[in-house]
Amino acid sequence: MVVKSVLVGVAVLVLVGVVVLTVVGAHWYIWRRLVRDTTTAGSRTRRVGTAVVLAGPLLLLGTTVAELASAPFALIRIIAWPGYLWGALFIYLLLALVAGEPIRALALRWSDRGRVPREPKTHAETGFASESVAGAGLGPGSSAGAVQESLAGARSELEFPAGAGLGPESSARPESLARAGSELESSAESGSTSARTVSAPESPRGTTAPAESPLTRVPRRVFVARVMGGAAVAAAATTVGIGAHGVLDGPSVKRVAVPLAKLPRRADGFRIAVVSDVHLGPTLGRGFAERVVRTVNDTRPDLIAVVGDLVDGSVEHLRSAVEPLAGLRARHGAFFVTGNHEYFSGAEQWVEHVQELGMHLLANARTELPGFDLAGVNDVQGERTGQGPDFGKALGDRDRTRTAVLLAHQPVLIEDAVAHGVDLQLSGHTHGGQLWPGNYLAGLANPTVAGLERYGDTQLYVTRGAGAWGPPVRVGAPSDITVVELVSLQA
Repeated sequence: MVVKSVLVGVAVLVLVGVVVLTVVGAHWYIWRRLVRDTTTAGSRTRRVGTAVVLAGPLLLLGTTVAELASAPFALIRIIAWPGYLWGALFIYLLLALVAGEPIRALALRWSDRGRVPREPKTHAETGFASESVAGAGLGPGSSAGAVQESLAGARSELEFPAGAGLGPESSARPESLARAGSELESSAESGSTSARTVSAPESPRGTTAPAESPLTRVPRRVFVARVMGGAAVAAAATTVGIGAHGVLDGPSVKRVAVPLAKLPRRADGFRIAVVSDVHLGPTLGRGFAERVVRTVNDTRPDLIAVVGDLVDGSVEHLRSAVEPLAGLRARHGAFFVTGNHEYFSGAEQWVEHVQELGMHLLANARTELPGFDLAGVNDVQGERTGQGPDFGKALGDRDRTRTAVLLAHQPVLIEDAVAHGVDLQLSGHTHGGQLWPGNYLAGLANPTVAGLERYGDTQLYVTRGAGAWGPPVRVGAPSDITVVELVSLQA
């Protein structure tokens, strides 16, 4: 047993280490592409860009640590917004940059097309050195004085030789001119009549370089990096902005009809408003709660089912934020079951407080409604405190000829629901993935990510939820409040 615990601990540490290294590596990659590749070393722009890339993850980490340490709620709210938004922006910056790598490579390759490596030209090719020697009349019989005079003339030409592109703005180095003069001296002393080849400084492509404009001074690689980086930032910021607006604007209403074989005719058309994953907390507060209540009440449901993850924070901090939930109205009332986040936020206090707000608690319990039984079980997270789901207590002694509708936060409880003859399970928890491609990850841990599916004789409906956890952003998984209409096949 001890060995197993040690192995589990080691595995967890290794997993955490891999995750940390992956996140750090991803941030380094973002910094390299958006900051290092687009700015000059030591520049103010690079310093500011580096500060932003460092501040984002530190704020996100700080928010998590502050929540775990029960820091003042006002402080958590201040750092939560930029920290959580960076979390969403980080995902889409990374995806945009990775997706743009092939385009970046092609752009760099295209920009290098037709660029032929330059080779230094000889004096014979430029003509000025050989003409200077030949014009001086130097030959095998030339006297030393004539040689010296000719060398003086050649040197004066080397300072600003005509037609060679060398002038006051020339970038030719004095060392190159000195070597040219030395070679002319050697040529004269040896009595050779043929001009030696001397490397002459030249401007690009052998022509006199015009004064560069600010645009032409930007290297091609830097220009491509700036274009690709700007496109990635624009795409990521737009995606996050639209996703945040979708959350803050409030959930939409989705309607689903569920046929049930045992449902009596008198219950046909019974409407249940399913509300899940509101996540009232540092980013979503009282105003958001009011929008949720208004949206639910406008559907005029027969019953409201709040299936967990209502809050992210203590009753003390969120008392004002949840107060509008007392305004939920339905003919048969509002019912509540815990989600995993209630157990992170003080489940015992919240269980008491939601009842003060007028909700009926279904903690491993059920109630009889016209035409069917409504049951609810605690979330799996409650097992850590001995308050986990108990299907025997909730459904063990019921009349199985009656339709049973179960409220359970997590879809993974579907197997127990099937075993206990549940006709319909209503769940949330997944957020539909919340941030694409998170839906694929959610699919690895949940039997159904969103929507209605059948498992044996039991149907499972999973709502995407009304709010958002962490970043108040949704991409590819719009928030919803679902009105489930029960349809009798006997009608």
